[in-house]
Amino acid sequence: MSFNRSIKIAPSILSADFADFGREIAAIEAEGADWVHVDVMDGHFVPNLTFGPPLCKAIRKHIGTVMDVHLMIAPVDPYIDAFAEAGADIITAHHEAGPHIHRTLQAIRATGKKAGLALNPGTPAEAAAPLLDLCDLVCVMTVNPGFGGQKFIHSQIDKICSLRNMIGDRPIHIEIDGGITPETAPLVAAAGADVLVAGSAVFSGGSVTNKDVYGKNIRAIRAAAEGARN
Repeated sequence: MSFNRSIKIAPSILSADFADFGREIAAIEAEGADWVHVDVMDGHFVPNLTFGPPLCKAIRKHIGTVMDVHLMIAPVDPYIDAFAEAGADIITAHHEAGPHIHRTLQAIRATGKKAGLALNPGTPAEAAAPLLDLCDLVCVMTVNPGFGGQKFIHSQIDKICSLRNMIGDRPIHIEIDGGITPETAPLVAAAGADVLVAGSAVFSGGSVTNKDVYGKNIRAIRAAAEGARN
């Protein structure tokens, strides 16, 4: 994984057809997805229950790009090795998920994987400052985590700007997760984000037999984001 700040679209498979992940992943990658985002939820840290390491291992062979695993679970540390062994390229943990996030980021990096730090809407940008040297990615939640299809929280734009200034020239991605559409993508891109997670905005209206819709949706989000940078 070489680092660059180009706009990357990371469709969330939380919005895909759960019975057909292999073909869904092939479809979004064929239609321009840069990363594949996997939302792992435990029904405890967030009010939803989704995927575990076996699912990640099963879909790994279908992913030709980047497997971006977002752990919305607590505790995190006991599961890091399992998700690393399942093939994650990036493992992101929440600042709010435990008392020792510094150690969690160290543990992720110790597996040889890229380490991400996620911040909920109520957590300020300043919380990331002492941790940036252990981060390859900071994920700003622009909805409260737990469910897809929620509305974008506009107050998070200032947080993105703050993080961009903190990061400076360091090779750290700013990822946005929640409510990304062609309307909100320009706002976060202009603020400094480069990785945009989109679920319903990519998958709505399409299917593995009608994957052109996925491509149209991905291109619309990318064009809107790139346009805001020019």
